Amino acid sequence: MKYKRVLLKLSGEALMGDRQYGIDPNRLALYAQDIKTVVDSGVEVALVIGGGNIFRGVAGASHGMDRVQGDYMGMLATIINGLALQSACEDAGMKTRLLTAIKMEQIAEPFIKRRAVRHLEKGRVVIFGGGTGNPYFTTDTAAVLRAIEINADVILKGTRVAGVYDKDPEQYKDAIKHTKISFKEVLDKELKVMDTTAFTLSQENKLPILVFDMNTPGNFTKIIQGESIGTIIA
Repeated sequence: MKYKRVLLKLSGEALMGDRQYGIDPNRLALYAQDIKTVVDSGVEVALVIGGGNIFRGVAGASHGMDRVQGDYMGMLATIINGLALQSACEDAGMKTRLLTAIKMEQIAEPFIKRRAVRHLEKGRVVIFGGGTGNPYFTTDTAAVLRAIEINADVILKGTRVAGVYDKDPEQYKDAIKHTKISFKEVLDKELKVMDTTAFTLSQENKLPILVFDMNTPGNFTKIIQGESIGTIIA
C-alpha cells in the first residue's frame, strides 16, 4: 500500500446525497463500505467531516447571528455527522472511536493526541468531531491540524469533482484537471482547494493533499493502492 496512515476529509454536503439538506443513509453506507475496504487492507484511517449539510457559522453570521455562536453551532453539526458516520462504519463491521474537540463525555471521547494514535494503531477508525474547538477556524483547518498531530502520510480530500481544475469544472466544460500541482501554483492561481489557513499549515508542514472524487465507489481504495486518481498537491 502506498500509505500507512491517512486522514480523509469529507464535506458535510457530501452526506446529503441528492437531498437538499440533512443526511442520506445510502450515501453514508457507500462511504462506509469504501472505508472498510481500505481498513481491511491494513491502512490506518482517520476522518474529519464538515457540518455544512446541517449548519454553517459563516452563513448564520451573514444573516445577523453572532459569528462565534454560529461557529459553535457548526461544530455541533460536525459532531452530529460524526455520530452518523460512526454508526454507518460500525454497521459495516468496523471498530470506531469518535473524538471531539469539545468535551461531551456521554457520546464521545475528548481529543487527546496519544489516545487517537493508539486507537489507530489498534486498527480502529478514528473520527474527529468539533473542528478545532475554536471559532473562526474551518473543518479544513481542523483536518490539517489533526493530520499533522497524528503524523498522517497524506490528507485525502474527498469531493464531488475528480480533482483540482484550472477553473470550476461544474461551470466550465473546458476546465482542465491537474494531475499534480505545487502549493505555490495553487496559491498563485488562486485555486479553491482549502481555505488559506488550512492550506498554509499543510504547506509549512510539508503534508501533501490529494483531492479526488469520493462519490465514485472504489476511488478511495485505488488511491491507497497507488493508482493515479485525482490531483496531488505537494
